[in-house]
Amino acid sequence: MSLKTQLETDLKNAMREGDKPRRDALRMLLAAVKQEEVDSRSRLDDEGVAAVLNRQMKQRRESIADYERAGQPDQVEKERYEMNLIESYLPQMMSQEEVEPIVAQIIADLGVTDIKGMGQVMGRAMAELQGKADGRLVSQIVRQHLQNQG
Repeated sequence: MSLKTQLETDLKNAMREGDKPRRDALRMLLAAVKQEEVDSRSRLDDEGVAAVLNRQMKQRRESIADYERAGQPDQVEKERYEMNLIESYLPQMMSQEEVEPIVAQIIADLGVTDIKGMGQVMGRAMAELQGKADGRLVSQIVRQHLQNQG
């Protein structure tokens, strides 16, 4: 079953069960997917839907930080709920231990020796790890490796 079909099926189930928070979150996700399909004028495959879900995750992270600064715990909870729901549809992300050797190999392959080459390393790392690892984690690991070398 495709990721989009899974979202649609889960939306129907949430409506049947009267689970309003889940229903609303799934509607919002499907709307984002449909908007992307309209914008790109094509049907999204699982990889495209996952990319939309990853963008939605990033939005939730940013919103949580904003609501925490604004002192709105009810909104923080809502965003966390949506973030957890989105996470359940995404493939498991790679851990720091799994990403580190890949980053180390990329740095060795490119011959980068200081923090000035971070953009070059990040470009190659994200091309290789897109959808498999969190970008913030990759950035943190790249920075750590390059600072230790310099």
